[in-house]
Amino acid sequence: MSTSPIAGTATDFDRLVVPCEVPIEIASGQEAALQVADQVHRGIQIVGRFERSGLAGFKVAAAGRRLRVTVTLAVDAGSVRGWHEEEPESAEAGKALPRLIQIRSQGRLRQCVLLKAGSRIKRSVVVFDLLPEEVPDDGLICIEALDIMEGRGVSGALREAVAGSVMEDGVVGLRIDSVAFAVSPAEGQVMAAARQTWNGAGSEDSSLISCGGLTGRRDRESRSLRSGLLIVNPTPPGVFGSGGTLTVRLGSRAEATSGRRVRALIRKARPGGNGWTFRAGAPTVQQVLSIQDGDLAPIQSTSGNITELELPAPMNAPVLVVVTAKQGVVPTLLSTTWTP
Repeated sequence: MSTSPIAGTATDFDRLVVPCEVPIEIASGQEAALQVADQVHRGIQIVGRFERSGLAGFKVAAAGRRLRVTVTLAVDAGSVRGWHEEEPESAEAGKALPRLIQIRSQGRLRQCVLLKAGSRIKRSVVVFDLLPEEVPDDGLICIEALDIMEGRGVSGALREAVAGSVMEDGVVGLRIDSVAFAVSPAEGQVMAAARQTWNGAGSEDSSLISCGGLTGRRDRESRSLRSGLLIVNPTPPGVFGSGGTLTVRLGSRAEATSGRRVRALIRKARPGGNGWTFRAGAPTVQQVLSIQDGDLAPIQSTSGNITELELPAPMNAPVLVVVTAKQGVVPTLLSTTWTP
């Protein structure tokens, strides 16, 4: 990867860059459409990688239309402090806390992502719409990534709640794999008339939920919440989770510290067992916090080992859910139901 050039004052000798036409997907930092790379090292097979909080700016021909922007982000074994200086990775990679990152565009917070680095690449998608008045005449659209502790407009209560639970300088080494621009179908899109339920992996893949990132098709239908954190994002019109209400179902499962013990408990819990039922207990929701406004009081109910949260949609900002479970039990995201 090569570093971005230093921006200077334009002159009559500078080549005019024509904004790219939509729809387009940009998946390389060598594309002419990428005009600004602030703290972003340009890539060849990806758009680039952040050295720290910064932004990437693209020239796009919006032509007065509402645009839908889809950003694919990722962390991998190289997403560590000092990656650009070739520091050893092993010391940090194995014990890294999850990253809680704000994704902003044109100065506004759009969604947040929670990503956990590990031996496999974890990806997360961010989807939002830009209104015609948000795109300037020169067509420059900025995609900004900020650590949750940086910038204005983030609740102090939220920052206090995640202190020590998320990685400091979480944008370091973050990859922008691709950015896609298209005319938004929102205005002509017919909203779903019936309830829809997506499992945990589907909810995260849609950008509605962020709880660590997806590794691919092998992900479980439910999503483990080992960090005890879950983000519920506002989504643009017509996308799963926009309008109406959301019901987030949380469950729990035994920590697989002993495979033989867990298998024995599962056998006992099955119908026709010895009549004893294994109950891991419903996870406890400690806090629900708007990224911008702080404490919220959603409708909450518990039945058996299931906890349900009912949230209004759309929300004006991402919402953080802090979850705990009994010792030896992992809280999980089972599903999300959208009622338009």
